Order: sequence, then C-alpha cells, then structure tokens
Amino acid sequence: MIAYNLTQTAPEAEFTTYLLGTILACSVVTIALIQWARKKKIAQKIETARAKRENKVKEMKKAVAQFKQQKPEEDGESIVALSLSELSEKLKNGSLSPDSVLYAYMEKAVEVHEELNCLTDFFHECQTELQELKKTEKKGLLYGIPVSLKECIDYKGHDSTTGILKRLDQPLLEDSVIVQVLKKQGAIPFVATNVSQTLICYDCSNPSYGETLNPLNHKKGPGGSSGGEGALIGGGGSILGFGTDTAGSIRIPAGFCGICSLKPTGNRLSNHGLSECLEGMKSFVSVTGPMARDVDSLALCMKALLCEDMFHLDPAVPPLPFNNEIYTSSSPLRIGYYESDGFLMPTPSAKRAVAETSQLLQKAGHTLIPFSPPKMEYVFYELFLKGIMADAGTTLLDHLKGDIVDPSLEPSIKIHRLPVWLKKIFAFVLKPLAPRFAKMYSAACGTGSVKNLWRLHADAQHYCREYIAEWMRLKLDVLLCPALCPAFTIGYPGQFLGGVSVTGIFNILNFPAGIVPVTTVTQEDEEQLKHHKGHFDDSMDHFLRKAAEGGVGLPVAVQCVALPWQEELCLRFMKEVEQLNHKKKKN
Repeated sequence: MIAYNLTQTAPEAEFTTYLLGTILACSVVTIALIQWARKKKIAQKIETARAKRENKVKEMKKAVAQFKQQKPEEDGESIVALSLSELSEKLKNGSLSPDSVLYAYMEKAVEVHEELNCLTDFFHECQTELQELKKTEKKGLLYGIPVSLKECIDYKGHDSTTGILKRLDQPLLEDSVIVQVLKKQGAIPFVATNVSQTLICYDCSNPSYGETLNPLNHKKGPGGSSGGEGALIGGGGSILGFGTDTAGSIRIPAGFCGICSLKPTGNRLSNHGLSECLEGMKSFVSVTGPMARDVDSLALCMKALLCEDMFHLDPAVPPLPFNNEIYTSSSPLRIGYYESDGFLMPTPSAKRAVAETSQLLQKAGHTLIPFSPPKMEYVFYELFLKGIMADAGTTLLDHLKGDIVDPSLEPSIKIHRLPVWLKKIFAFVLKPLAPRFAKMYSAACGTGSVKNLWRLHADAQHYCREYIAEWMRLKLDVLLCPALCPAFTIGYPGQFLGGVSVTGIFNILNFPAGIVPVTTVTQEDEEQLKHHKGHFDDSMDHFLRKAAEGGVGLPVAVQCVALPWQEELCLRFMKEVEQLNHKKKKN
C-alpha cells in the first residue's frame, strides 16, 4: 500500500516542480518585460522632451532671422555688451528699442546654449508681450529688459519639472508672483534654464535635459542647482536672471561662473509659485534671488521688485520698499571677516580672495574685525544636514519613484535608500575611521520623531541667537567670508556634500548673502592646492582638492553677508568690494 502511494506521488511531484519552474520563469520574463517597457517609456519621454526643446531653439532662431531681415542694421553684439544700467537708460530714452534688445539676447542665448546646454524652454509668449509693452505709456524700472528664469520658477503654460521626468508635460496654470511683478515692471521673461535633478545637488544635470557646462571651462560644472542661470549669464546670454537658494543654489553657480548674485532674507521676495521637492521642510527656507553681471544690476532688480505690486500679490512679503539711501551710503563699515570657518578649509585661491579683499577694505578706511563662526561642525551635521534630511530622505525618494536617478544625485540617493538601522550601523563602524562621514550617515537617519524635529528647530533658533549675539558684541555691520570656489570638475559636487557648509550656514541663519568675483586662480594657487590638507587631512579635505584641480584662470569670489532684512546694506558692501577690486585691476 505504501509502495503504491509512493509511485502515485512521484509524477505529481515532478509536475509540481515543473509548474513551479514554469511560474518562476514566467515571472522572471514578466519582470524583465516590465522593466524593458519602463525603460523604453522613460527613453521616449526623454527623447520627446529634448526634441521639444530643440524645436523651441529653432523657433528662437527663426524669430531672430525674421527680425534681422526687417532690421539688418541692428548690432546685437554691441547691445549684449552693455551693462544693465546702460541698457535700461537707452531703452527708456528711446535710443534702443525693446525689439532690438530682446532679439539680440535671444540670438546670444541660443549661441550660449549650443555651447553649454543651459536652456530648457523658450517662452514664445515674450514676442506678444513685447508688442503689448511697446503700447504702454508707463515704463517700469525694468522696461524692455529680457530676463531668464530658473526652470523651477513657475511660468504660465510651461513646465516646471525640477529635473523630474514625471513633471514633464504638466503646463502651469499661472505665473509665479516674481514673474507677475517682473512683467508689471516692464521686464520680458524669455527663457527657462537648466537645473539639477530635485534641486538638491550643486551640479547641474538631470535626465530630461542633460548636463550643463561651465562657460569658462567645459571640464568644470557651472554649480547648482541654479547652474543653467549661472552658465547663461556667465556666457553673456542673459543680462538678468533668477534662481532659488536652499543651501547655496544661487551663490555657488555665481561663484563658479564669475558673476554676482544675492540670496535675500527668506520672504523678502515672494516664494509663491516655486516648484520644489522638499515641500514642508521648515528647518530653513528656500528663497528666490537675482543673478547678474554686476552689483548695480542686482540693486536695480531689488528696487524694481520691492514695490506695491509685490506686496499686494503676496501679503506674506513684508512691505519694505528698497532703501536706496542705505545702498548709496559711503560711511565706513565695521566688517567682520574670516578666511576659514574651522570646518572646511577653503582652497588656496578662495582663502587668498578673502585676505586680499580684507586688505583693500582696510586701506579704504573700513574697520576689519576677525570673526569666528561658532560650532560649524555641529551646525553642518546637526542643524543643516539633519534638517534637510529630517524625514530620512523619504520625500525625495517619493519624487523619484519610477524615474531615472541622475548620476550627480546617485551618491545621495544610495544613502537615502538604506534602511535607518543600516545607516546607524555605518555611522557606528565609520566613527573611528572616518568621523565626518560617520556623522553624515547619522544625520541621514533623520530626526525619527516630531519631538526630535521640534528640538532641532529649537536648537537652530538658539544657534541663531548665539551667532547674532557675537555679531552684536563685536558691533559688526557686515561680514566677509569665503565662497565655494573655484568651479569643481563635473561629477564631483554630487559626491561632496560638505561643500555647501560654506553657504548653507546663511540659510540656517536666514541672513542675506551675496557673491562678488574678485580674482582668478593663479598658477601659485594651483601649486599650493596640491598640498592642501584642510583642517582634518581626511578624505573630505582630499576630495575638495581633487574637485578644484585644474582651475587656473577660473574666477574666485567672496561672500558678503548682513543681518536679516538688510539686503540694501549687503548690496552696498558688495558694491564696495566690487569697486575696490576694479580699481586694483586698473592700477
């Protein structure tokens, strides 16, 4: 009986094995087909996005060609060589027409884009707006000025993808407040510029539109996440642009591309109508700010935007018009300064930039006071990193579901994808071997609870009070400190999060901070960089050295800082630095 049962079950067992094998094989094939279909769909989406952009570029070329046929005598090169102040004056007195200016910049923008890959969109509506503008009798402060916009600043009828594929082909229903006010002041937004994927990397690359290059050295990146703006303005394709800044995204591209920029106090300019990927993150605020070739351009822009239209369209913006008296003041300043914050030792060229600028300021009659920013290592890991990764990266991962992760963002995303318990193990194991990387893994675990998040916010408030108390004790007006310079080789920013410690501190403090280029990398700087060991002589310091190598001739900037709501004083300080360096170059 037993033998009979065994002989009966053997065929059944074979059949079961065959069935399971078939199911497994079918499952593998099905998964492979799903993945293939997904990859094909993504590839088609990328191809469509790039083809759409190429058509927009062709549209710009066609419009420029038609204008040149009508007015062959117009000299576009001389127009794009003018400063914003000169251009504005000529537009208002009628010696230049808005048509001539717009098409000159359209032509130049195409030229720069074809070299650097910095544009994502052309606002074809600008040609209609141009005709309407010429009918108006009232000329705003930015009358006839073409303006470029970082891709995440909402423009009606166009995408604002933040470098994420699933946000393609979702045209916006209204303009951001910044765009509305720009139009009311007579400006003509005409192009959108490239960004890093999710805006959380200071490289400038995303799967939809690819990598943007530095206008001064194509082996280097333009910075990010407002890198498209930095490249376009630095290459001469725009005279005034707008970016956003969460941890240095306006200032790093300006420093890398040799232009000026201003990160205002949070909400000095409206943030209504910005697309972002860290919605709800309140540890510090993302702000909108201007980018341009010189400081006067930034000041004119702020003067134009801080108007009744801005205050009416966004009542959350304090009704504080631009105080020109402060900007034009010439009274001596008490200037705090530091060449290093004690956490990330600047490159030799960035350190020299602060030293030489402080000497120029002292010779000009200003008082220079050494300043030591307190507890920078604590600030970077416990307030900045833990604040931006309070959710352990889950929000970013949600945005990237079903998307390709750009190589520049991949190092961060790999960490976010690890379970919290594994991040804690890495933090423990790395502590004696690489303490700073251990702290990074620890911060990547997030806060873990609402209670801990509130404690982090409270700690940040206490730190701000401590920083301001030291500022007030020294009776400072402004602060001079290093920028992240020179431009990094492409691919390095995504692997070196520590670089944003230089700029992110002022997002936590919510201080206005601006960038002014003051010098260039010399051969001597490059030789000194070979021996750069930083404060810790660890892998992070070595990484900075490798990222900055090969920078001879690239611009080097300084960072100028003021207390909250003192943008006019910050700009006045930036102007002083700019003028003193111009005098030095002439001599």
